[in-house]
Amino acid sequence: MNPFPSHSLNQDTNHSAKGSSPSLAAEVLALLDPQSGERILDVGCGNGDLTAAIAGAGAIPTGIDLSGEWITRAKQQHPGLDFHVENACQYRSPIAYDAVFSRAALHWITDAESVARSIWLALREGGRFAAEFAGCGNVAIITTAIQEELEVRGYDWSGRLPWYLPTIGEYTSLLEQIGFRVRFAEHFDKHSPLKGGVGIRQWLTSFERYFFYDVSTAEKEAMYVSIEEKLKPRLYSEGQWMIDTSRLRVAAIKASC
Repeated sequence: MNPFPSHSLNQDTNHSAKGSSPSLAAEVLALLDPQSGERILDVGCGNGDLTAAIAGAGAIPTGIDLSGEWITRAKQQHPGLDFHVENACQYRSPIAYDAVFSRAALHWITDAESVARSIWLALREGGRFAAEFAGCGNVAIITTAIQEELEVRGYDWSGRLPWYLPTIGEYTSLLEQIGFRVRFAEHFDKHSPLKGGVGIRQWLTSFERYFFYDVSTAEKEAMYVSIEEKLKPRLYSEGQWMIDTSRLRVAAIKASC
């Protein structure tokens, strides 16, 4: 799988645009704490909104993303900022950054070790890394219902889950093995509304290339109806569909222990 799937890099697993939750974005930016004059790399920058927020704090950001479409949009929306099409697993920086930032992107990179090493190499000694992304248990209610429906109809579930969803122990251990000193780590759950009033059917459709790629149109429709019925008692209330998100938030520095 590509480290940043072009159709969904700028979408979290709740089918909302990256950066569309102001409170969560503000919290992870606060964890980064960008300072005036600092050089900061934004990994998986998408449309560049958070890169621009970093620039607004007086820092000098560079945004990278595998999707040329999103980089074009970022350049259009934020002219004057520095954006590049890059593969985060292979990225090697010509300069040493003071900090690396990432939000709602790292769960799309299944080769977590390679991107963690790229981040470590991009930092100066003592530089810091701040990130938030989906962790173990993210959309588990939904994916369990999908798995049950697939298996009862004779489909194999293995290989369909497209995300890297580590536990807090798995990810912090990985960072330590690379050479980071982890200073903060949090794993938290939150039921979040599907944006724009969309239903769970639209969420299923947006990820059908992963979960239902080998299912016929007719059978897929029957499966959608069954999955909706299973999920409605737990994820639908007062006219609003919710999504069961689970997030990892980490802060680390490049330093000898």
